[in-house]
Amino acid sequence: MSEFLDFPTLVVIGIAIFVLLRLRSVLGTRTGFEKTRQDRETQKQNQRKTTNPQKSSEDVVVPLHPDLAENPAMEEAARNARKFDAEMDRLVPDNPELRQTLLDISNVDENFTPKSFLDGAGSAYEMIVTAFAAGDKPTLKNLLDKEVFEGFEAAIDAREKLGHRVDFTFVGLPNISYVQAELDKKTASLTLRFDAEVVSATKDSDDNLIEGHEEQVVNLADEWTFARNPRSRDPNWKLVATDQIS
Repeated sequence: MSEFLDFPTLVVIGIAIFVLLRLRSVLGTRTGFEKTRQDRETQKQNQRKTTNPQKSSEDVVVPLHPDLAENPAMEEAARNARKFDAEMDRLVPDNPELRQTLLDISNVDENFTPKSFLDGAGSAYEMIVTAFAAGDKPTLKNLLDKEVFEGFEAAIDAREKLGHRVDFTFVGLPNISYVQAELDKKTASLTLRFDAEVVSATKDSDDNLIEGHEEQVVNLADEWTFARNPRSRDPNWKLVATDQIS
């Protein structure tokens, strides 16, 4: 036995043991309890929560309507619906029948909203009364229904035949409100009340005042009805009826 334990053999065994110990320290050993990648990620997340205790589920933003957040078109439609309802509450608060008809019109005319229509009608009113005072038939023809235009044209012709002219200034439109709305298969019609402030003076050929006031602001009250085919590509509404209240 002793012959196998000579000094050179002991040196070799010692070197082998030293190498094995170094490899073990560098490479380690698998014991069955090593953490997987998922375990390490979980541990890191737990450590972050521990080091940042103020960060909780309250910091996670959860959309109130997940479907809307993922669908921009649906979100836009919902926003427009809320805006439409708000306009109805402000402009037509106590008339369920009128509200329903306005909603029906918007369902067939995607460009219609209660406020935008009133804004456009206000501009049209100013253009029409100013054009009528000036005898501007081309402008009137673009804004009026055929029968209404013929009535305005006849009044302008009669005034010019007498040699009269109108000095006119549009001051303002303090009120526009919905009166009535109707919708059938081909036509949507909306009747509005206009309360306007103007300065109007009719003079003869010798510059004598015939009617009105040259410097005094007077109030006008009219009910006008506008109509169009809501399915038409032509977006313009035409004035189809007028009724002067005062």
